[in-house]
Amino acid sequence: MTTPIRFSAVTIAAPEPGRLAEFYAEITDGEVITVLGDAWAGTQSAGGRIDVMGVENYEPPRWPEDSALIHLDFLVEDLELAAARVEEAGAVRFDFQPNAAHCLVFADPVDHPFCLTLVDVPA
Repeated sequence: MTTPIRFSAVTIAAPEPGRLAEFYAEITDGEVITVLGDAWAGTQSAGGRIDVMGVENYEPPRWPEDSALIHLDFLVEDLELAAARVEEAGAVRFDFQPNAAHCLVFADPVDHPFCLTLVDVPA
């Protein structure tokens, strides 16, 4: 017997889920669709869902030491324009950039790493 399994969302941890959901809704032209106090918040954009789970005593990952952790990737057409947009929303560009010609790594407001990657990667 089989049963369908469908992808729903990526869920990340944060001390204040609503604030982090607002950040991701802003940078993806999405919207915050759910806020359950300090426990949960969800966003929806054309690219899919990002949910945020509230965690007491949150400890952020360290880049690049914890690089084996899952991180989010966003496709962009212009790295520097997109970088300016996410920085204005509260992201911080990491000093260590392993593939800066086609991908930039940032920390979201609670230090989760995420990447902006060119849609057309240069050869």
